[in-house]
Amino acid sequence: MKYEKRPVCVSFTEHKRAILKYFFYLILYLNIYTIFSDGLHSQILYLNISAEKELSEGLKDTLNFRSEFPNLKLLQSETDSLSVKFQKLGFIESRLQELRQQNDSVFEARFELGNRWREIQIRYSAENFSKTELKRVSEEVTDEFFLLELSKVETAMKYLNSILVNRGDPFARIQLSAVEKIDSKRLSAELSTFQNKKRTIDRIVIKGYEKFPASFLKYYSDIRPGKTFEREKVIEQNELLNNLGFVRTLKPPEALFRKDSTALYLYLEKRNNNLFDGILGFATNEETNRIEFNGYLNLELNNNLNYGEQLLINFKADGREQQNFRVRTRLPYLFKSPFGVSLELRIFKRDSTFSTTDQQAKLDYQLSPKSNLYAGYKSYESSNLLDEVLVGVVEDYESRYLLAGASFTTLQAQPFFPVKTLVTLDTEIGNRESSGVSEAQFRILGRLSHIFNLNDRNSIYLNTEGSVLSSDTYLVNELFRFGGINSIRGFDENSIDASLFTVLNTEYRFLFGPTTFIHSIIDFAYFENQVLDLKEELYSFGIGLGLQTEAGVFRLNIANGISDDQNFKFSNTKIHLSLSSRF
Repeated sequence: MKYEKRPVCVSFTEHKRAILKYFFYLILYLNIYTIFSDGLHSQILYLNISAEKELSEGLKDTLNFRSEFPNLKLLQSETDSLSVKFQKLGFIESRLQELRQQNDSVFEARFELGNRWREIQIRYSAENFSKTELKRVSEEVTDEFFLLELSKVETAMKYLNSILVNRGDPFARIQLSAVEKIDSKRLSAELSTFQNKKRTIDRIVIKGYEKFPASFLKYYSDIRPGKTFEREKVIEQNELLNNLGFVRTLKPPEALFRKDSTALYLYLEKRNNNLFDGILGFATNEETNRIEFNGYLNLELNNNLNYGEQLLINFKADGREQQNFRVRTRLPYLFKSPFGVSLELRIFKRDSTFSTTDQQAKLDYQLSPKSNLYAGYKSYESSNLLDEVLVGVVEDYESRYLLAGASFTTLQAQPFFPVKTLVTLDTEIGNRESSGVSEAQFRILGRLSHIFNLNDRNSIYLNTEGSVLSSDTYLVNELFRFGGINSIRGFDENSIDASLFTVLNTEYRFLFGPTTFIHSIIDFAYFENQVLDLKEELYSFGIGLGLQTEAGVFRLNIANGISDDQNFKFSNTKIHLSLSSRF
């Protein structure tokens, strides 16, 4: 028999319709499921709590529990945490009786609280904690026990444990054991401690800035091998390094504990801390009615050799042929000791009247990161540049002094005003030789400044400084010179000669933001000039502006100076511009 093959024909259109129909129903079912699922998950669940006795509103506020939840899992988690909260409040026998659903969205957690104990009497060993330490957490401390409110037990235990940790045992722990009931309000317990061998710093590893001068760790921040490892103290000491200016801490230090050693890892980054500072000032000359320019250039190089060294070069000049040149270098921690040395040279020239050169060498000793003591030698040499000698006024002379002093500095994390407190006191004892006559002299120079921070934006700055020269006779070219933007503003730089002077600078500062601030200028000064037998008071008033730019900190000061015998004149106003740039 012969079979004939017949082709089965299915139209392409019908096949396409079937596929589209299948996808249509699939998408429809998925949408229905999604809508239904979102509706279930978006339902808000509510939690009420109750106990065998009514809970006061104050107790509920203390619990600080949530009452609304997006799902059942979070609601159950909150219920479990409530049991712990009740126990911390003194209901140590509390337990959850049931969690039942009242309707579709409301659940009720019923607790059995039992008695509420208010205090716990904790027995301790005097070998572990002193009464002074325990009085920081308890108001009632005896030789055998101390008393705590149950609500404060957790905080107190954390503090006491931190004491053991900071003694050099990072793995120390404490716990309360043998808990018993004394009465319906008080419990008793034993304070048990679990301590290990005290840890000391055996090795220090610096990451990021491997060439960091290690002497600053030893003497400035007091981080050194052999010291007891105290976690909180090490963190504070590490933060002190930020005050150096040429280094920045990247993150808190870390410790690697091995069986017999402890390695401390410090994460540091080198910062560019060189400073270029310039000032341009101009004012009208009262005699010629012409505009005169004055200013200065200041260059400060810090830690370019990774030794912590400093080189300062300063040059000032005004429109009346007055020039002042200064260069200073400081080398800290000589031969890895707490001693440092600084050398300084100054040259001052006043038109064609005189020039004075002073040199000094100081050896300083660092008592702490904030304070220094120093002693040294200083010499002055001055020349009369006039064609004639004005005896008793301007003469050639040489002076030799022994000097001693101290300084105290605290810094703050404020880029515009990093120095919060500064105290310096210098004394100089020596002789002056002039015209073949030797005369004993004594000098005192001091400064005190402080910033009172009222809040994040407002602060008050006070600065007072003064100097006194004690001598039987006085020469013009040996007197102190002050005036200008760095002493009493509104007067020319170094235009006032004095054998004794004191200056008070005040500023009210307001920060508009991280890049802009304004401040008031109210200055007062009193000085005496024994050569001219003059005593006078000076005042100045003005306003200042500071801007943080890409080039550096731009400052504008406008001040007007007034003396006892001179009334206010607008032409006496001094305008000073400066730009401080770090590189």
